[in-house]
Amino acid sequence: MTGPTEVRCMLMRGGTSKGAYFLAGDLPGDPARRDDLLLRIMGSPDPRQIDGLGGAHPLTSKVAVVSASAEPDANVDYLFLQVGVDQPEVSRRQNCGNILAGVGPFAVERGLVAPGESETAVRIRMLNTGESAVATFPTPGGRVDYTGDAEISGLPGTAASVVIAFPAAGAALLPTGRVRDTVAGTEVTCVDNGMPTVLIPATALGVTGYEAPEDLEENPVLADRLREIRLAAGKSMGLGDVESATVPKLTLLAPPRSGGAVTTRTFIPVRCHTSIGVLGAASVAAGLRVPGGVAEAIAELPEHGDRIRLEHPTGFLDIDVDVDTRTDPEAPAAPRTAVVRTARKIFDGTAFPRPASPRRSAAPGPGRTLTAPAQLPGGNDGSAPR
Repeated sequence: MTGPTEVRCMLMRGGTSKGAYFLAGDLPGDPARRDDLLLRIMGSPDPRQIDGLGGAHPLTSKVAVVSASAEPDANVDYLFLQVGVDQPEVSRRQNCGNILAGVGPFAVERGLVAPGESETAVRIRMLNTGESAVATFPTPGGRVDYTGDAEISGLPGTAASVVIAFPAAGAALLPTGRVRDTVAGTEVTCVDNGMPTVLIPATALGVTGYEAPEDLEENPVLADRLREIRLAAGKSMGLGDVESATVPKLTLLAPPRSGGAVTTRTFIPVRCHTSIGVLGAASVAAGLRVPGGVAEAIAELPEHGDRIRLEHPTGFLDIDVDVDTRTDPEAPAAPRTAVVRTARKIFDGTAFPRPASPRRSAAPGPGRTLTAPAQLPGGNDGSAPR
């Protein structure tokens, strides 16, 4: 495949991830050509991604494609693409709340949204799921200001706050319709408050939940059990065959150690996250508040307020979530979810993709690249419930 020999690109850190941000109009409109180009820009497939922008890890091999939205309730559309590191894969079957943190500032930087004099709120439609979010961040004097005193665990220094609010969705918080399910012989709670997630007591899988991510990744028995649970849970949650998907996420739960509500270890899907994704955290936090869930005997919830602190391998993440069980105790809902993230522009310029090989196309073969929306419940466009 052929494509542009240079592409305008902004590299940004969003939350605890890093990715390349593009205007949709700067990329090929054909998904196959676009994905081939992105693989060459990011340097995939190569475990080091030495010939591209990727950082040799799923958390640093991400792409945001942003455009003005035709929807009246949104300013911009955001498509998240997960670029494989050592495999020629580009997937749109999940969302990314960390990369989402940079979408609002990027939209202002590229002139898609006019900035306010002190702060700007950007309404974002997330094309992966059809859901929406509102990102609010400082723009003193009409310019994005990335400096501030907000801290995020696992990141050096401080930055300006990006407050991301997720409007309530009408879909079920519990995709299976049950507070607890027995999946592959293990009792779990399946939640979707932005990211399909399976909550699992760590001890049920023979680990403590306090292990370092690399130690969990090197446990072949655990890997086999997690795969078995994920494939079975995917069907139970209405996601179908998730063999080649990155959802649902699996989060191991253990009692807190540092004053939070719970300790977490999250898999994406086989690598253990060094922190926790924003949308996955939204689902975990909501799951902690569901009476009768598997977290009930593990989590230590605050007595007052909606804020929940989730401990993870490199610190913590605070998230506000309200779960309503009064309206229908059998069908709890999450009317409000908000999280504070930060973002920073790293560079803005031109990316020069690796040339396409004349001997073998860099494009993945059939079934290797996922460019079509996942067939998830919630609409024929692949949108999934929050």
